[in-house]
Amino acid sequence: MTSRIPRDSRLRLVRPRPLAAAPTAVNQRRPRRPAPRPPEGTPAPAELARMARSGLAPAARVAHWADAALRLGRDGANPDGKGTLSGETAERAAADLGLTAAQVRADWDTARLAGLVEVHGGTARPGWRLRAWDRDDSAVLRGWVALFDAWSLARPEPAGHEAAAVAEVVSAMPQVLSFLQLSAGPVPVEQLLDLLEQRVTELRTERCEIPYGPQPVPVAAPSPPAPPEPTDAPLSPLLDWALRALASVGALTYGDGQATLTPLGNWAVWVKLEQICVAAQSPAGNIEQAAEDMLRGCAQLRPNAARAEYRAWLAARPVGSAVTELLGAARGEDALLRGLAFEALRVVGAPAEPDVRSVADEPTLRPYALLWLAEHDGIDPEDAHEVLTREEATWLWVDTAAAVADHGEAPMLVRHLESAVQPTVPMLLDEVRAVGHPRTVQVLVALAAAHPDPALAKAVRRAAFQVHTGGS
Repeated sequence: MTSRIPRDSRLRLVRPRPLAAAPTAVNQRRPRRPAPRPPEGTPAPAELARMARSGLAPAARVAHWADAALRLGRDGANPDGKGTLSGETAERAAADLGLTAAQVRADWDTARLAGLVEVHGGTARPGWRLRAWDRDDSAVLRGWVALFDAWSLARPEPAGHEAAAVAEVVSAMPQVLSFLQLSAGPVPVEQLLDLLEQRVTELRTERCEIPYGPQPVPVAAPSPPAPPEPTDAPLSPLLDWALRALASVGALTYGDGQATLTPLGNWAVWVKLEQICVAAQSPAGNIEQAAEDMLRGCAQLRPNAARAEYRAWLAARPVGSAVTELLGAARGEDALLRGLAFEALRVVGAPAEPDVRSVADEPTLRPYALLWLAEHDGIDPEDAHEVLTREEATWLWVDTAAAVADHGEAPMLVRHLESAVQPTVPMLLDEVRAVGHPRTVQVLVALAAAHPDPALAKAVRRAAFQVHTGGS
């Protein structure tokens, strides 16, 4: 049985051409959660923005220099075709700004992580945050939070450690940061190391990591168990790296055997904890679910509520693994989840760009990825569909129709005809037959059953039969 309450989340799969207006009536019976207040002693947003501007001033200076000297994004000039500064450009900037080339490179990398400079493909251009840097405190704070989220890229990890161990530490650091935030003061590194070891052990246990192969069988009375080997050796250098990286982005101070969150770091961790708490108290409460289950849980929510769930789900896990999970869900058979996954990736924003760009050649994901990249490049969502070829737009139409057929109601599928790029139904049917979508037959059968016009329904059924039998 389907609900009679009108919902619009399923109709937002093809963003450029919404097929139905959002319902104006909103269920007001659920009490609103009062806006949480930051911990006592947290500076006002204007003061936090001033701190962020101060910390990011060198990066903003290099970004402004590149914008003026290289004309980023205006005449096709770019640093080296990869978004990194060439040796010649770094030396030129160093001479102009009175810095060393190494300082310029470090500040450029920080500018990229903070979104002051955006790299699209091989071309760098000024980020919107750079344009709003002196007048918009929220843009500055978002830029600093983007840098905070990317702390693991701020400094190279120590050599000699397996990638899996580094990933475990990155996954465990949110709990370490939460402990620092709750402690509201300096915490000894030994205590943080103990917490890190516990969290890494939990992560390994969740993956059921047990020794493989035959185990020795005791032939005599067992001797007293040997004390467990300390794990300080493998994790201590990685904790040191993580704390130094977080200190380099301004999230904490680190020295004399202890670490303390800065006001900015304390505020950022509190914001992320609040996002998680909001999701835990929401009707869906999907923060502990895998991406696919989370998206299914958000399918019945209105767009704003769904975006709040996405933000909370993302806040509870590293960005890289979250993006990988979302793209994995998008590759599944459920077209509704495919569209919702890219809605969640819109919430991720710039950190997801390399992964989205890497899947743009996969036929199943290509139209969604191209639309995402177009919007990320600044194209108005209403015009983003123009980046698609006619064939790609038709494939997306069928995929979206499959989502509506699986999860929507008959009138929604009939209205979906209005979003097709073809001016007539016969042209649409011809191109739908040629596009080769695996759900074409099911979509056409559902459309024929739903459409009130007998002549049009007959033509659609005929097209479905022709696709099924391989005829023309």
